[in-house]
Amino acid sequence: MLSVIRRALPQFHEQQVERCSQLGVRAEDLWLGHVAVRMRTWNEYVAARDSIETACVANLENVWNGRPISKMLLAEPLPAAFGKTVELIELIPPFHQRVYKMGVEHLGFIVGEGFEEFGHRHRDVLTGQQFQSEFNAPYYILFEDYTHVKFHRWGLREVCEREGLSIDAFTHADWVPSEPSAGPYELV
Repeated sequence: MLSVIRRALPQFHEQQVERCSQLGVRAEDLWLGHVAVRMRTWNEYVAARDSIETACVANLENVWNGRPISKMLLAEPLPAAFGKTVELIELIPPFHQRVYKMGVEHLGFIVGEGFEEFGHRHRDVLTGQQFQSEFNAPYYILFEDYTHVKFHRWGLREVCEREGLSIDAFTHADWVPSEPSAGPYELV
């Protein structure tokens, strides 16, 4: 799975930055905090998690929105486009409330201290804002192929630390789905 992400990431990063540019958002200069990968079934998620963990120094898997999500810290960052790298993979299993692209699905950009001003400046092209926690309320843009870009104040690692969690060991949530081979919808 990691080799699939490694191959797809530079082109995906370039594509999403170009889409942002067409909307007047300069994403190529922003720090790339994470790449999110969605899996269609719980079984596929566990296989991907176990495979990717062999190249990681830590994985914080905790339950959010009714299912586990892994924040995987790589031993060596993956190359993206524009001279950027990614050190964190957010691995997401099913189910969810809406359609998302399976596989490499979104990039998390870090805006930093100008976060509110960024949201105000780009409000006409943003799809919305997700209120995930006190420390994580990213703005996002949804594209026609069901991929996203998300713009965060802080990276997911710092968000976890602000929430009292740390990505410094291999932690798995104690969670089992009722249907491990079920998926939310057809592959997109």
